[in-house]
Amino acid sequence: MNNHTAEPQSRPPSREGPGDNPSGVQVKICGLTKVEDALECAFCGADAVGLVFYPPSPRFVKDETAREICQSLPRHVWSVGVFVNEPFETVMGKVEQCGLRAVQLHGAEPPRVVDLLRAEGVSVIKTLFINGSPPVGEAAAYPASAYLVESGGGRLPGGNAMAWDWKAAKGIFNTRPFILAGGLDSENVAAAIAEAAPDAVDVSSGVESSPGQKDMAKVKTFLEAVRGAPGARRGAVSGRIFQ
Repeated sequence: MNNHTAEPQSRPPSREGPGDNPSGVQVKICGLTKVEDALECAFCGADAVGLVFYPPSPRFVKDETAREICQSLPRHVWSVGVFVNEPFETVMGKVEQCGLRAVQLHGAEPPRVVDLLRAEGVSVIKTLFINGSPPVGEAAAYPASAYLVESGGGRLPGGNAMAWDWKAAKGIFNTRPFILAGGLDSENVAAAIAEAAPDAVDVSSGVESSPGQKDMAKVKTFLEAVRGAPGARRGAVSGRIFQ
């Protein structure tokens, strides 16, 4: 099994390391487009940052910037490439060129893409939908490292800042950890954690001043809200996706 993880070239000081979150729920900040924002997210305690390789998205990131972000992050903060309906060859090329730690498949990719990526030693997060395709009921067909669950039905792939009935995601996976996404912000994330009991949460628009522009004050407030949430992890799975 090959290891395609790039070693960071620099490691800025971090306020928090792995395991320092009292709630036990990990945080992925998605849609980073600037190196300085990614480093600030890491400094504030994020476990992972998402880099969107989907051109129609306002959060689309070019390869050069993605590579610089991946190389600059401290080792314990994961870089996750987000792809929509891309073939294995394209995704694998970005992993190798940019040094991604994991990939998130956010479209209707066939299960074989998951198989091929995992055979190359790549950690794969597969997005499943409560009200979309592929549905959460097809999780067994996708042998991913973890799943991301959101409602679906928006204009673009992704949460589209739409809150939904988060408790619908509780207890639907027994053998893999899952990430909760869609409409999360600092005001509702504690309630969402209590309702869905996820292993991690994913936020993008909920910490932005405008599409693609992260607001660091909102990022910090969101991370504080997650840290202050009651510990609600299911316990049946190891729970740590980014480790």
